[in-house]
Amino acid sequence: MAEEGERRPITGSAEEHHDLCGRKVSLLHKFPKRYIVGIMAFFGFCNIYALRANLSIAIVAMVARYKTENGTQTVVQEGFHWSTRDQGLLLGSFFYGYIFTQLPGGFLANRFGGKFLFGGGIFITAVLTLLTPFCAQENISLLIVIRVIEGFCEGVTYPSIHAIWAKWAHPMEKTTLATFAFSGSYIGTVIAMLLSGWLFADGFKWPSVFYLFGGLAVLWFVIWCFVISESPAKHSTITNAELEYIQSGIGYTDEQTQSMVPPWCDMLKSPAVWAIVAAHFAENWGFYTWLTELPTFMKNGLSFDIGKAGYLSALPYTVMGIVVMTCGLLADCLRKKLEVNTQLIRKLFCCGAFVSQMIFMVAAGYVMTAPAAITCLTIAVGLGGFAWGGFSVNHLDIAPQYASILMGISNTFATIPGIVSPALTGVIVTDQTDRGQWRIVFYLAAAIYLVGAVIFGIFASGYKQKWAEVPTGYLSQSDINSQKDDL
Repeated sequence: MAEEGERRPITGSAEEHHDLCGRKVSLLHKFPKRYIVGIMAFFGFCNIYALRANLSIAIVAMVARYKTENGTQTVVQEGFHWSTRDQGLLLGSFFYGYIFTQLPGGFLANRFGGKFLFGGGIFITAVLTLLTPFCAQENISLLIVIRVIEGFCEGVTYPSIHAIWAKWAHPMEKTTLATFAFSGSYIGTVIAMLLSGWLFADGFKWPSVFYLFGGLAVLWFVIWCFVISESPAKHSTITNAELEYIQSGIGYTDEQTQSMVPPWCDMLKSPAVWAIVAAHFAENWGFYTWLTELPTFMKNGLSFDIGKAGYLSALPYTVMGIVVMTCGLLADCLRKKLEVNTQLIRKLFCCGAFVSQMIFMVAAGYVMTAPAAITCLTIAVGLGGFAWGGFSVNHLDIAPQYASILMGISNTFATIPGIVSPALTGVIVTDQTDRGQWRIVFYLAAAIYLVGAVIFGIFASGYKQKWAEVPTGYLSQSDINSQKDDL
């Protein structure tokens, strides 16, 4: 067995692996370790969004008034006396911490690896979530501080996962693995909604939401630490066949590139990088517009309260989770089986999704019934999932060893819509029953989709950039292939 950090020699076939005692490797050990990484990353993102969404779900119960029976008397229990402004500040505080650790998280993951940065970001957020009921009871200022710190910790997760894929994902599987993991964000939101509804329906009080999701995230972290390694070469039970498959496909190991200095100027001057930034920003702007403003539009503009039909609130997230999960598999199938150009796949998926979302975004401003609005929402959000098979993996195409840094850059800009979009909507829509004002909001989002599609369609690339090539002195693909022949 190799020492920590050592690249083991590649010998034998998948059927001939034995452990140190000479026994055949178990079926569990033969299960591809890169798929285990994908499954654990999926549940990691489930936790990330459950921890992020729990306050949005619980706050309704936290400010509510309850009537309870105490013997022969009916006692009214008051919730927290938080104004609408206080609640808005509390719900938005997460993003104020989240936006500041995207780029530092990408740099640290590139320099030191993504395993403990990804896992640690979730773990600290989970611990703070467990402390949330206590902080809420103390005062709202303390709770706001806790939420800012939670955002600060979660901010490193998206960049750090790309540092993991840069070492674990074979080029022909990277879209499948990455989008499968990302789909956990939306599935986690659905799980949070359903479990929270079940807790409240069974008479549990609002602190149970934070204890449940905080506890599950801590449990996930323990498992993550035991079953995941920083790279394939550091995994104690990976088969030599899988190690060869991953490393020969990637063309380098983390040991070969860990001392390389990121070419910051070249990154910031690269049109391909800014194409990803534009697409990520556009997707998040439309997504936040749909999911934060459409319920208000339907309630006041269409006289339909989506909150009265709980399953409808979860429907867009469910559809998008399924689409994101499957679009990566479709993209890699087209690339591998039909040999479709990677650059074409990225542009087709991303730009096609944006144009479709633009159409349904505009249509939402003219629908006359709630079912039609729900249909527009579901189709638009669902089709938007295909964009994740385009821009979200493109970092790994153009600069795999710097993908975590590039994700940090793009997600920094993509966090801005979460802060600006709701506030701007509040300025535009002064009369929530005026559908003309709502159409301005939808036209704005559609225009941003269009700009994102144009920029990505023109400047995006599916090829490794010159500034991302491994310099002379590092092992190239041909060097690795010749080493395999010698072995």
